[in-house]
Amino acid sequence: MNRSNDCATDRSIRTKSQPATGNPPPSADFLQLNIGDAPAGGRTDWLARQLRLAIADGRLPVGSRLPATRVLAAELRVSRGLITEAYQRLSEDGHVAGSGRNGTVVVAAPIPTRPEAPAGPPPRPLQPTPHLQTLPHPSALFTPTPGTDIFDTLRATPARIDLSPGVPDLAAFPRSAWLRAERTVLRKLPASAFGYGDPHGAPALRSAVADWLARNRGIRADPGGIVITAGTAQTLTLLGQVLHREGIRTVAVEDPGSLGARQHLRNCGLSTPPAPVDADGIRVDELRATGAPAVLLTPAHQFPTGVVLGGERRRELMRWATEHDGLIIEDDYDAEHRYDRAPVPALRSLLAEHVCYAGSVSKLLAPALRIGWVLAPPRYRDALVAAKRFADLGNAVLPQLVLAQLMESGALERQLRLLRGRHRRRRDAMIAAISAHLPDALVHGAAAGLHLTVTFDGGFRDTDLAAAALTRGVKVQPLSWHSQRPHRPGLVLGYAAPTTTDITEGLAILGTALRHM
Repeated sequence: MNRSNDCATDRSIRTKSQPATGNPPPSADFLQLNIGDAPAGGRTDWLARQLRLAIADGRLPVGSRLPATRVLAAELRVSRGLITEAYQRLSEDGHVAGSGRNGTVVVAAPIPTRPEAPAGPPPRPLQPTPHLQTLPHPSALFTPTPGTDIFDTLRATPARIDLSPGVPDLAAFPRSAWLRAERTVLRKLPASAFGYGDPHGAPALRSAVADWLARNRGIRADPGGIVITAGTAQTLTLLGQVLHREGIRTVAVEDPGSLGARQHLRNCGLSTPPAPVDADGIRVDELRATGAPAVLLTPAHQFPTGVVLGGERRRELMRWATEHDGLIIEDDYDAEHRYDRAPVPALRSLLAEHVCYAGSVSKLLAPALRIGWVLAPPRYRDALVAAKRFADLGNAVLPQLVLAQLMESGALERQLRLLRGRHRRRRDAMIAAISAHLPDALVHGAAAGLHLTVTFDGGFRDTDLAAAALTRGVKVQPLSWHSQRPHRPGLVLGYAAPTTTDITEGLAILGTALRHM
């Protein structure tokens, strides 16, 4: 039987009533579902599992529509709420999405588990691509001193379950809203707008960013003082070049703190002495001891520990900046994603003349957009624009205008509300899985963000645990990569992108790997 032809004939995958013969269990033509196979008290779990399997094995390909909830409920003779709950679980996993009048549509397929190999002679191995031939073994990948290309290599390394931090729920990207905004922009756009843009950034986006920061981060910003960049990574590179030309050779960083950010600063010829972080954020006394004239901070949700810079520490930091004419580089990388605490004001809103503020949409929409912004003190602004001009003449204009339309229409704020609910559920699933499978681990940074950090008392190297996890198909980052000083072993675990099912399974595998350490 040709399943693709059957689906093509019945575009809406409608179900049909079947004549009763001896009162058989309620069933449906759709996927040959038989509610009699469901365990008592577990019908919703059973239905969600059957739908996931159908999506994974291709019986429900991406783009196909699920039956209307009332239709499937009538066929299976169950409540409509049961069907709705099963669909909702698939939506939270990122496998389906509601499309208005078009119903519920499959948008992504889970990666199926590898089946058991049949007995007999082994099949001829597939030849890997030249790029995959260069990928190192996990034990060689997770070295104590990673190279500058480590994140490129790690992203290219296949894994069945990816718990890497720093990635939002890419399945939730608002494709329909983006298309509507793009059509709106193109309808109005004059021909002259397709020429070279302003290295400062499109005026429409700078104005929209100023409004966004005022509403969501309490920052009063003049659009003329905003520079649009290709994300925070480019902001750090441009600012690093500017500081180096100004004679600054040292930027202190939090410890633990982002390895990637440290690499960008070092690539500009800057040293990055560590300043320890405790439960209240960066130790300002240790910052003073470094003698650095500038410091890179993540005060709203410190990476990777998740702590918030406390009130007294903020006052100490402001005293340091004013007494030493110091520069604070504020990386506000995921401040919008908070669940169990009140919003934290940005340092830029308190001490604008000493704070260079960096933000982006990489954690809110998608890193692929490569759109960020920077608000620099006036003394660095012209040099920063010049560095941007000679780097790439400015960001691509059309994506800037589309993002501005998303911001002005309210679609971005609606997206943020959607993501908060979804991320909260995935965070809760990860905390529950850690409790079940890593009961001795200490969890850090659960109140906000897109990741959790766990630390252990064991006498092992976290790079060895990360390598052991990858050999079992789970990708994580060791905490030691983000540290310059000795720390307890730990892992940094992202929960925004993986489904709750993958989170639970991934933590079970991590527990197994830890027991074999």
